[in-house]
Amino acid sequence: MAEIKITNLRKEFGVGEDRVVALDDVNLEIGGHVFVSIVGPSGCGKSTLLNILSGIETPSSGTVEITQDQKDAHPGYVFQSSRLLPWRSVMDNLLFVQADPSSKETKERCQRYLDMVHLGEKGDKYPDELSGGMQQRVGIARAFSIEPDVLFMDEPFSHLDAITARSLRRELHAMWQETKKAVLFVTHDVGEAVELSNRIIVFAKGGHLVDDIDVDLPFPRDSSDDAVAVAKAGVLRKFEELDLLAT
Repeated sequence: MAEIKITNLRKEFGVGEDRVVALDDVNLEIGGHVFVSIVGPSGCGKSTLLNILSGIETPSSGTVEITQDQKDAHPGYVFQSSRLLPWRSVMDNLLFVQADPSSKETKERCQRYLDMVHLGEKGDKYPDELSGGMQQRVGIARAFSIEPDVLFMDEPFSHLDAITARSLRRELHAMWQETKKAVLFVTHDVGEAVELSNRIIVFAKGGHLVDDIDVDLPFPRDSSDDAVAVAKAGVLRKFEELDLLAT
C-alpha cells in the first residue's frame, strides 16, 4: 500500500509584497487503502497540495515522501477536465500514457478499465463524440489504466451536472474498492466528501490544515442516506466553528 508523509510543508508564490502563502507548515500522514477527501474554501491550498504531491509544483520548504514498499510510488492524476487529446480516439488516449502501448497486455488492461466505466464499446470514438460525463469517465479510466500506487483527483466532477456527478461517484468508488488504491480527492462539496471518503482533511485560508475527520460509515453510501446527511451536518458544523463557511 502507498504511504504519504508530509512534513513541515510550505509553499509560497511571488516575492515581497506580492508574496502569497498557499500552504503553511502542513504535516500529514496517509497510508493504506484509503479514500481521503481534502476540503476547504477557495484559495486554501487544496489543489496546490495535490500539485506538489504529484510533482507538478515544488515546495518552498518542507518534505514530501510518497512510497510503495519503501520505493518511490507511482502516482496518477485526474484533473477537473478530462484533458483528452481530441485527435486521438478514446482507446488511443489511454494507450498514449502507457509504457508499452503496443503490447497485447496493455491493450487488454486499457479495455478492462474502459469496461469498468461502462465505455467498453466507445474505444474507437473521439472525445467530441462523447458527452462531458463520458469524457470524464475516460479520464478516470486513463488514470487507473496506468495502475498507479496512489491516485490524485482535483475536483473531477465539479463541471458536471448533479445526476452525472452522482453516477460517476458511484463508479469511482466501485473502482477504488476493486483496485485497492489510495485516493486523495479535492472537492468543495462536503456532501461528496462524506459520501466517498473514510477520512476528510480540512484546510483554511492561508493553507493551514485545521482538522482531520474520520468518517466511520459503511460503504456503499448514498447522498440521500440519513447517516450521510448527519455526517455532512457534523462536518459543516466544524466549518462554522472554524469560520470557514463565509470565507
